[in-house]
Amino acid sequence: MDMHLYPGYLPGTIGRIAELHASFYAEHSGFGVAFEAKVASELAEFCVNMDPTRDGMWLAVASGEILGSIVIDGAKAEDKGAHLRWFIVSDKLRGSGAGKQLLSAAMDFCRSKSYRKVYLWTFDQLHAARHLYEKYGFQLAKEQLGHQWGMEVNEQLFIKSEV
Repeated sequence: MDMHLYPGYLPGTIGRIAELHASFYAEHSGFGVAFEAKVASELAEFCVNMDPTRDGMWLAVASGEILGSIVIDGAKAEDKGAHLRWFIVSDKLRGSGAGKQLLSAAMDFCRSKSYRKVYLWTFDQLHAARHLYEKYGFQLAKEQLGHQWGMEVNEQLFIKSEV
């Protein structure tokens, strides 16, 4: 499949990223409407307030369809670090290297902005994602039970201190 990375927003991005997350996490983790609504509302707010001097968004696009995404939210980069968010790859691209391309683009952006720290929240059932995060230098910093996803999961905070 001929995939390319598109930097920035495209019409339909919010709905498509929410759909990718909702479909994947419903199938693999049993998440429902609370999770999809959280993704859609927080992503919509981010897109409305996105500032290209501090924030980045990359879309994996093939045949005109958004099949993956990653976002760097730099709004609180000075005190908390840059927040890596909405990282997802469609089943159509899984295993193709698209995830590595997305994560590389995000980390290159963080280096270009001289962000000292990047962090992300995930949960313990995503073994392939964890492997990729660790390959890029992220380290598990904290674990806690959380309910924000619509059900109880073991949330994990990963931090990359040397970008």
